[in-house]
Amino acid sequence: MSLRSLPSVDAVLGTPEAAALLEHLPRPILTDAVRAVLDRHRQRLRADESADVSTPSAGEVATAAGQWTRTRLDPNLPRVINATGVVLHTNLGRAPLAPRALASLIEAARETSALELDLETGGRGRRDAHVEGLLAQLSGAEAAVVVNNNAAALLLVIDSLATRREVVVSRGELIEIGGAFRLPDVLRRAGAVLREVGTTNRTRIEDYARVLSRRTALLLRAHPSNFRIEGFTEEASRTELVQLARAQGIPFVEDLGSGALVDLSAYGAPREPTPADAIREGADLVTFSGDKLLGGPQSGLIVGRADLVEDLQRNPLKRALRVDKLTLAALRATLSLYCTSTDLAADLPAIGLLARTEETLEDLAVRASRLLGDQLPTDFTVDVVRSESQIGSGAQPTITLPSRAVRVVHGRWDAERVAAYFRGASPAILGRITRGAFLLDLRAVPRVEDLLPHNDEANPS
Repeated sequence: MSLRSLPSVDAVLGTPEAAALLEHLPRPILTDAVRAVLDRHRQRLRADESADVSTPSAGEVATAAGQWTRTRLDPNLPRVINATGVVLHTNLGRAPLAPRALASLIEAARETSALELDLETGGRGRRDAHVEGLLAQLSGAEAAVVVNNNAAALLLVIDSLATRREVVVSRGELIEIGGAFRLPDVLRRAGAVLREVGTTNRTRIEDYARVLSRRTALLLRAHPSNFRIEGFTEEASRTELVQLARAQGIPFVEDLGSGALVDLSAYGAPREPTPADAIREGADLVTFSGDKLLGGPQSGLIVGRADLVEDLQRNPLKRALRVDKLTLAALRATLSLYCTSTDLAADLPAIGLLARTEETLEDLAVRASRLLGDQLPTDFTVDVVRSESQIGSGAQPTITLPSRAVRVVHGRWDAERVAAYFRGASPAILGRITRGAFLLDLRAVPRVEDLLPHNDEANPS
């Protein structure tokens, strides 16, 4: 096929297929779609001009343009089934919201609300007031602030308390998080002077004390996220850091990252430090995420001393980082569950998925294996295997949870091709490849029926 053999845009738009599409699509939108499809064919040709590929007809290009347009104009984000074994997968939106949070979000979107209105006085109020009391109750802190994510929370703290002054942090905590965002870059962008202490694997309280001066604004302890150092290690305890900060008359700030509000060991998952732990042991401010282990919408939460929180509220940057009414509604509903629920594993999906037992997962995997065995083409074979899942989003990266998975094998395809087949389903089904085999882990799959791939290419050769 040559570039000149491709149909023109006008030729495609003149086909019966295009005429049918134009009955419900504006002509400029379909024209853009036709150009996009033709451009994709041109790119393939330029990449390999010797490839023996048949020339698409004008009607085929019009049909492809219609599919391209349907995908582009779909009002929903592409839905996927998370069978990767990573429960809080950052690339897949992290925590699924609780039904109560979804209902509250919809109500807030549909109706007007007292977002920044004090109904008692009739004057302007603070939008954070809708969740501040709940956060204070759950953490034991005096006050709270909400921003759009945890990186923003840390940015606001540093910009408010440490501009042009030193922030002391251990070298072992200068991590890079997802998307190549590095903690040192966040601190510097906030205007702070980074003062690194200790070594990558060992930092003692003496290392902190040695660098303190009048230029020191605060001590920072950062959650290592998806990074762990094991073996010959040492770190200053929270109690030691609190005592040193108080002796110096400066705040101690702790970034907890994943945001567990309760002891997860009660649900079969590893224990993560909680904001209540940090506040109880003397932390002046604590930052953490709302959409990870907390199980709510994307948000960054800051709890701590009332005077420091007031400094954050007065910072002009706070307005740029504030959350909208939909986030506040979902967050308020999620936090209220922690205060009222008698069964968090049943009421909060994130905790419920982590709390699934091996017996439950075995049952789910057996059912899924039977369904897939009945529905997949005959070239596929399936069986149940033991698996290991992870919490995700930086929580306990070295610890795995026992799980079960369905192993899917094809008579002629390798694991990558099988993964692509499931990824091409509608909705896409995302598994993982382990030791050369494609696995569908059941830990984070809500319903086994979701694993049946609806794929136009049922069993391509």
